Amino acid sequence: MSKTVSTLLPCEIIGPKDAKEVVIWLHGLGASGHDFVPIVPMLRRPNTKFVFPHAPRRAVTINMGMVMPSWYDILHLEAGSNRESEAEVLQSTAQINALIDAEITRGIDPRQLLLGGFSQGGAMALHTGVRYPKTLGGIMVLSAYELRAHTREKEATTANQKTPMLFCHGRQDAVVPMTQGQAAFNAYNQGGRNALWEDYLMGHEVCAEEVRDIAQWFAQCLDS
Repeated sequence: MSKTVSTLLPCEIIGPKDAKEVVIWLHGLGASGHDFVPIVPMLRRPNTKFVFPHAPRRAVTINMGMVMPSWYDILHLEAGSNRESEAEVLQSTAQINALIDAEITRGIDPRQLLLGGFSQGGAMALHTGVRYPKTLGGIMVLSAYELRAHTREKEATTANQKTPMLFCHGRQDAVVPMTQGQAAFNAYNQGGRNALWEDYLMGHEVCAEEVRDIAQWFAQCLDS
């Protein structure tokens, strides 16, 4: 389902550009690639290249059609397969695939590349990662949910069947209820997959305890 993308998304890049390990981290709705840059020093990985893409700007229906950085349009808030623009989900998947492909082309072992994101970005990381044709080092899903769940069995690749996955969520999240994150985790915590769940006393955000857990998970994925 990968499509040819002529130009890469603009990105904030932190760390050595020639690093042998890479984290691609996708921001949430209305944010930007700058959003998680301040967290990098807390992760204690000076030899890791962090890539923070900027999502395209597009109109978002649930926000009264306002134009903002968004990986896809959200049409309504009711659960169901038609809640998001499927065409834009697939377009963003192709753009994220292109970022991964570019790192592999420059010599990165895909098993030394982690793909993650927060909220809408976490949903895209999960959607893209499990469908990527080469084995990745890990998939991180923060305060997010599953997109196009009805296509999971058909489109998920065997390459990432056992890829480490980290799901984190706030127990007081009023934007993306924790039940949605748990449903995504439950879908992937079976069939021999390697999924880990962590939840925290917080809302739709990232807390210090979570950052410590992410740093530990990064080390397990990249240093083993």
